[in-house]
Amino acid sequence: MLKQYSSTNTKSYQFSIAPMLDCTDRHFRVLMRQISKKALLYTEMIVAQSLHYTQRRDRLLDFDFIEHPIALQLGGDNPKLLAEAACIAEDWGYDEVNLNIGCPSPRVQSGNFGACLMAEPKKVACCIESMTKATRLPITVKHRIGIDNLDNLELLIEFVDHLSIAGAKRFAVHARKAWLKGLNPKQNRTIPPLQYERVAELKAKRPNLLIELNGGLQTPSDCLQALTIFDGAMVGRAAYEHPLRWQHIDEVIFGGSPKSITASDVIKGILPYAEKHLNNGGNLWDICKHVIQIVEGVHGARKWRHELSVSAQKKNANLKVLEHSAKQLEDAGL
Repeated sequence: MLKQYSSTNTKSYQFSIAPMLDCTDRHFRVLMRQISKKALLYTEMIVAQSLHYTQRRDRLLDFDFIEHPIALQLGGDNPKLLAEAACIAEDWGYDEVNLNIGCPSPRVQSGNFGACLMAEPKKVACCIESMTKATRLPITVKHRIGIDNLDNLELLIEFVDHLSIAGAKRFAVHARKAWLKGLNPKQNRTIPPLQYERVAELKAKRPNLLIELNGGLQTPSDCLQALTIFDGAMVGRAAYEHPLRWQHIDEVIFGGSPKSITASDVIKGILPYAEKHLNNGGNLWDICKHVIQIVEGVHGARKWRHELSVSAQKKNANLKVLEHSAKQLEDAGL
């Protein structure tokens, strides 16, 4: 067992699950909450302009009470719309609002937000200032270490300084630069090399700022190592693709009681939520497309995933599908 992380001032951001498009929806967040009760969870990025114009904000914003602590991640470059969205987030019961300055996708760039805004620190600072004036919630930022040729420590510090003065409370730094042309979003998560030393230099130069490390953290041990330098460790794909890898994270990071969590425990834990989702007209596959990630590396895992996938996608698939899957795992000692 890993040694516990020692802190006299435990905060949820010490371990968080990064916002990921098509991954960190409310169904995955409820699943992940069966594994960690204390980690900070994030929504997928929601565009402030979409939130302003939609007639069904509930479809974008609703979450289950057990998801707390939870942060709403926003995208946009309009201070007025972002301030409105931050105010809505507070009314909706979120714990924090995070501004996305890290997404490099062409669609996001065409809207002039995401990673491309690292070239406009004063504009981002204006957005942050507007948001902080609109809500009592902490406003945080997720960003890269640089973009294209705007890629050195001095520019990174300048960017963070502008946002800190404007009121940003914490910085989740993806330790890779982003190439806005020539690489797609998936390539931008792997091809630019990780530069943890750049983020460490930022923390050393600005020790009073709260800095989280994001990018390439694969195990609880990686996170413990990150916490020797940084204020938080943010995990993305490794949490989505390998949820049970993190079953002891509360114990090692937050000092929780030792507890072993099985795959069948996770499924049984989400049954009440799944029943409510189905009763509200939802589809079972909305949940099960995430559930299939919890079993891997054991005999029969592929067969179990296939059977659950086929059954959950059938018309009128009901709660019995999940109950049967949990029983299969329990009988197998999983």
